[in-house]
Order: sequence, then structure tokens, then C-alpha cells
Amino acid sequence: MAGGCATGTWYRAGEGLIGSWIALVLYAVTAAITKTGILKPVMDKINQPTNVNSDMSQTTGIPFWGLVVILTIITIFLVVRTLNNKKVRVAVPKLKQRYTGIRYYLFEKRYHPFIAAIAIGLIALLAWPMSASTGRNDGLGITTPSANLVHFLITGETKFIDWGVFLVLGIFIGSYIAARGSREFKWRLPDKITIRNSAIGGICMGFGASVAGGCSIGNGLVETATMTWQGWIALASMIVGVWTMSHFIFVRPMKKYNNNLQRSNSKRK
Repeated sequence: MAGGCATGTWYRAGEGLIGSWIALVLYAVTAAITKTGILKPVMDKINQPTNVNSDMSQTTGIPFWGLVVILTIITIFLVVRTLNNKKVRVAVPKLKQRYTGIRYYLFEKRYHPFIAAIAIGLIALLAWPMSASTGRNDGLGITTPSANLVHFLITGETKFIDWGVFLVLGIFIGSYIAARGSREFKWRLPDKITIRNSAIGGICMGFGASVAGGCSIGNGLVETATMTWQGWIALASMIVGVWTMSHFIFVRPMKKYNNNLQRSNSKRK
């Protein structure tokens, strides 16, 4: 409903999407309210029954590196299978090249998803020592830094400014630079339905990410890599949630439209 995940709202806001601005503001404010405000008792009440050992290696008896090896083997198998798949893939329309040189590689060239995934993985890896060097012992994160930014703007206390806050601000600034560099930046005002969905989605995302202990980055990338049940269960739940809402927001209306179109064509005949 928000039109993207937590990270997505940050970079889409940098591209000028007003709907993402709405989702982003409500996401950050709701996260702050849930983590330290009037909704904190609600969050604690929900989390109380699930305050258990989330370490997969300790609960299963399988050494951490054993779990890493298993995940690596599964990943390699899926990558090889995907690359060797001879079935016809969905054709991605290619636009005429507009730039050359470094600008082409930075702002226009489309990279293979696996190359992008490796780059993101390396960034996630480097985040640990870089964050620790500033006194923040954590990896990539979006929800808590977003909430901290709200607290800083309200209180003016610099204790809320840390490596994570600069991370989310960097995502926003980087997105803006990329959009400007590719000449795709444009203020875009959505329709009323999109505004409504962005507002509701942003609120739900802020509350849900706080209760779950992370967003698609904190849980889906960091907690899964550290082999915790929290990360893998949250990732699976996010996939189911995205599929469900996509069905009701996009798939079902499209099917209804196609059915009505077919009926209209049948009547004309």
C-alpha cells in the first residue's frame, strides 16, 4: 500500500514522488511513536509472548557456519538454475541510449540483478565495521534511524544522530542525485486513492517494522544473514503480505477490468 518498502520510500521520495513523501513521513512518525511513544506498551504487549531465543544455531544445534554453508549451497543452486533456464523470459523494453562515458554507467546502464545483489551484500558487510567505528554496534537499518531522525527534529538533541541516520539521509540524497543525473526527477502528485494507500501503508509499515524488530532491510537482509528466526520468519511474512496486498490492489482489479472488457466486446458482437 505504501508503494514500496522502508528503503523504497526513502529513495522514491528522493525521485520526487509525493505519495512516497506521505508514506515516508507517516512511517517515520509511527515508528517513533511505537518505539518510544504512546504505542510502546502496545508493542511490548504484542512482543511479550515471543521474547524467546531467536538464534537458529543455538535452538537447532547446528553451528553457525554450518547454517551459512547450507544457505550458500541453496543460493548457488538457485543462481545456476536461474542462469541456465532456457524458458522465454519477459522482454524488458530497452530505451535508446542517451548518455556516454561515466554518466552512462552511473545513471543509465541497467545492471544484472545478481550483480546488484552482490553489491548490496558487500555494502551490508561493510556497514558493520563502519557503523561500529562510530560507536553504533549494528548493521544496516532503516526503521530505528528514521525514528531517531524524527526525535532529533522534535527535540533537537544530537544524541539521536548516529551512523544509521546518516545512512537513511544518504539514501535520500543519493536517490536525488541519481534522479537528477538521469533527468528523471519530477514532482509527481498522485491521485486520491494512491494518497490514501500511501498514508495507510506508511502507518502500517512504521508500526509493523517496529513490532517486528526491523523492516525488509533490518530483518530481510541483516537478521537473516545473522541466522535468526526473527529475520527468516519476518521475511516470509513480508513476502506473504506483499503477495496478498498485491492481489487485492493490483491483480483483482485488473482481472475485473479484463472481464468487464470481454463482456463489453461480447455485447458489441
